[in-house]
Amino acid sequence: MIVCSCNVLSDQDVRDAVNAGGSLTRNAKQMYGCLGCSAECGRCARTIKAIIDEALGPCAKACCAGCPHAANDETTEPTEFALAAC
Repeated sequence: MIVCSCNVLSDQDVRDAVNAGGSLTRNAKQMYGCLGCSAECGRCARTIKAIIDEALGPCAKACCAGCPHAANDETTEPTEFALAAC
């Protein structure tokens, strides 16, 4: 299913990027950068965040000290696209 019509990104594109390894994507801004595009209207930001959280499972809610994602997690900043999604 297409979740971002501006950049023609599917839910599978988002899941593949989360599972690809390397740097961890934890918000829509990071996902756009990972996929080589940028937000246009921002309406997909909440959906992308939900897909990321689902793909990461329990780790999305709170990484523990031993979690491999914790080392890659930069500051958890709110996405500037959240208002556009309202």
